[in-house]
Amino acid sequence: MIRFFANHPTAANVLMMGIIILGLTSLPKLQRDSFPVIPATEVEIRTSFPGATPAEVEDAICQRVEDSVDSVAGLLEVRCDARENIAITVAQMVGGTDLDTFFNDVKSQIEAITGFPDKVEKSSIIKLERTANVASIAITGEMSPQGLKAYAENVKTRLKRDRRIAQVRIQGFSDQTLLIELPAGVLQRYSITLSDIRSTIERQSLDMPAGTLQTKSGDIIVRFTGQRRTVEELSNLIVISGKSGGRVRLGEIARIDTVFERLEEKVLFNGKRAAILEISKTYDQDSLKVMDAIKQNLERERGIAPKGIKLEISTDVTSNIRDRLRILTSNGIQGLILVFLTMWLFFSLRFSFWVTMGLPVSLLGAIYGMHVLGYTLNMMTLVGLLVAIGILMDDAIVISENIAAHLKRGKNSLEAAIDGVRQVMPGVLSSFFTTAMIVGPLAFLSGKMGDVLKYIPAVLLITLVVSLVEAFLILPAHLNHSMSHFHKEGRSRFQQKFQQGFERLRDAFFLPLVKKVTQNPQISMGLMLLLVLLSSATMPAGILKFQAFPELESDVIQARITLPQGTALSRTEEISSQLVEALQTLNEEFQP
Repeated sequence: MIRFFANHPTAANVLMMGIIILGLTSLPKLQRDSFPVIPATEVEIRTSFPGATPAEVEDAICQRVEDSVDSVAGLLEVRCDARENIAITVAQMVGGTDLDTFFNDVKSQIEAITGFPDKVEKSSIIKLERTANVASIAITGEMSPQGLKAYAENVKTRLKRDRRIAQVRIQGFSDQTLLIELPAGVLQRYSITLSDIRSTIERQSLDMPAGTLQTKSGDIIVRFTGQRRTVEELSNLIVISGKSGGRVRLGEIARIDTVFERLEEKVLFNGKRAAILEISKTYDQDSLKVMDAIKQNLERERGIAPKGIKLEISTDVTSNIRDRLRILTSNGIQGLILVFLTMWLFFSLRFSFWVTMGLPVSLLGAIYGMHVLGYTLNMMTLVGLLVAIGILMDDAIVISENIAAHLKRGKNSLEAAIDGVRQVMPGVLSSFFTTAMIVGPLAFLSGKMGDVLKYIPAVLLITLVVSLVEAFLILPAHLNHSMSHFHKEGRSRFQQKFQQGFERLRDAFFLPLVKKVTQNPQISMGLMLLLVLLSSATMPAGILKFQAFPELESDVIQARITLPQGTALSRTEEISSQLVEALQTLNEEFQP
């Protein structure tokens, strides 16, 4: 095989161009994302218990749910979070279990529970799938919270008209409800109670089926639709009617307003009440393309926004993707330049060019392999490509240097290319298998960590396999052709002086040192053993500490404040404002 490609440069060129074309055509199709797609393994059960304390929720719901779900096949663990008015249970399945089957089994077990108290509402059961958030937009302005949410709803509607934006959620507000307040004096004047008002509203504000009317032309479904859903509709509701025909409407004796159920559920952005639009994507969308669509729509919204309304990007997860792509590009370019210049110092221009071509060919081949396997350009796969850049050029350099050595022994270019590759092939393959045995086990890690880390060895090994194909089949053919012109290309004065200086350094320093090492093997082995012992002693001595993940610098500071249950909202806001003031002081102190 090596002789065939070395003696037929056309076949080598076709193979190289095939890899390049496949890589270039796959590159635009390769989806860019923050993290790889991780299959869902959890099911969430939300059960509401209005008016219950966490202890009551634990006793009435959590224990029953845990006992019921415990018999589901494929269950790894179940955990329940008891809060005021609600219990949130998460059931995690064993890896490899079918999620749909697991979900249906959990749902069947929950629906079969009959021991809940009467006030417990029907459980909501969903699959916990990872939400691929792309960015968040903060909307602030001088308006009421209700008006701010209404404006955010309008912005959300306009954003979703763009097909590139799949999902938009509004954060910073709880559900809205209608609040009816009656003064005590009004109740006394009309001799009514709050229970009377409640009963009147329940009788006159309802939607319900009223049966079926059978006619000659067919059945007609009759339904009473009279539920009052707005302030105006409730205001017109008659609560008192006299024998003389007088009527008192609810709006005449009560103050009716639309309020949020939980006042504590709000977001402040730069000290102002804000509506947060969280924009996420589907798993088959490109994060950077979605971000471009968000920026285009944001510019349009800023142009039509009323005076005093500000729209700003508060979160952008694509910045990390752009940084990794920039690092990959810059490292690739630097690697190309360094390899080319290093090879040019010792060999001809053509010789150096074909050795350097191994880097882009290998990367493009890896991109095609990632596209075939359905991988995306994310944090993990980019790490694999970055590591591969520093490794894949080693094989090409070793092979090319050995081919040049065979040429200097008087062999013709074809025999030098063939013999040079065959001589170092066992060592190059041994190096590849050593790398595969070191990084390969990462692909077999279990759990969520394994689902994320398995892409690093996969991409790294794909890239190295392509580099071996390039080094064994494509590179010898090109070096065979370039070495036929090796003696025709004149060497510059700089190259000659550099090589003379390198040979003097080699002969005066390295060769005598190597000679002393080989003449005293006991001392050499003793020094190496000493280094191994010193390195091994650093861990038990506590000098080299173990840590699962390194401490990385971040551009986000997060503070969580836990207050006793039942703390007033005003007290919580007071403590939060103190924290914000301290952060602003810190910002002014460190701001350049």
